Amino acid sequence: MRVGVLYSRIRKDEKLLLDELRDRGHEVEKIDVRKERFGLESTTAAVDDLDLVVDRCLSTSRSLYATRFLDSYGVPVVNSPETGDVCADKARNSLALAEADVPTPATEVAFTKEAALEAIEEFGYPCVLKPVTGSWGRLMAKIDSRNAAEAILEHKETLGHYEHKVFYVQEFVDKPGRDVRVLAVDGEPVAAMTRSSDHWLTNAAKGGETESFDLDERATELVEKASDAVGGGMLGVDLMEVGVDADADPAEGGAEDYTVHEVNHTVEFKALDAATDVDVPARVVDWLEAKAGEFAEGSVAGVDA
Repeated sequence: MRVGVLYSRIRKDEKLLLDELRDRGHEVEKIDVRKERFGLESTTAAVDDLDLVVDRCLSTSRSLYATRFLDSYGVPVVNSPETGDVCADKARNSLALAEADVPTPATEVAFTKEAALEAIEEFGYPCVLKPVTGSWGRLMAKIDSRNAAEAILEHKETLGHYEHKVFYVQEFVDKPGRDVRVLAVDGEPVAAMTRSSDHWLTNAAKGGETESFDLDERATELVEKASDAVGGGMLGVDLMEVGVDADADPAEGGAEDYTVHEVNHTVEFKALDAATDVDVPARVVDWLEAKAGEFAEGSVAGVDA
């Protein structure tokens, strides 16, 4: 298999993936998007005869544009640009989950600070204000009072980028000091872990402590539905437990239910690989091999047709 890897920086996640691909004898073409150009009909990147390209771009904008161009050339790429478009925008993410009947936190979007303040007041305190794009818990605010809301909204309104004028307001979910990150491939869970912290943000990137987590039937069902809702692929599905003791065992029915607050399309997995007994890179490459086979079969079927 000849695999292209789109990247702008090689992190530990990419090193794990590259090592696994090479250990299996696959030929790897590293594509640094910072050095390439993408035209309407072709690219300077060496993508001819690749069986598959996997997007590992750190930058969301580079990821979305590069995969869109590659798709236009007929180059098989995962995740698809359609999945990326939905996952990269929190508002579109929330809409996709809601339309698929996946439980997700109540959310409103407003376009002026006055309308946003009305939404915040209706949600009550605390509530959460998030940027519509972003990762690693950056620029997220838990709003505990009207004074805080007014100050934060004014700051966002004066920032230059138009996306700061899109106020994404969400209910505050009283989770048990942790959330659940699931790595899934086309809806099938690979591994899961909890991310725990005394802070309301539990992201591993924010220093949250990680621990392996056994999914129950409800969580597994929601992971599959959430994956389908955004178009499938290799995804990080983030769930919060609703009405459950953090010490409860989900395998014994400890979790009453979950809410899915986000699905990520360029998911990091180094923390998950370290926290669980699952060989995550191996499972990811298993899936990439299967996807390459699917693309090849589809190409042959298209020629035969």
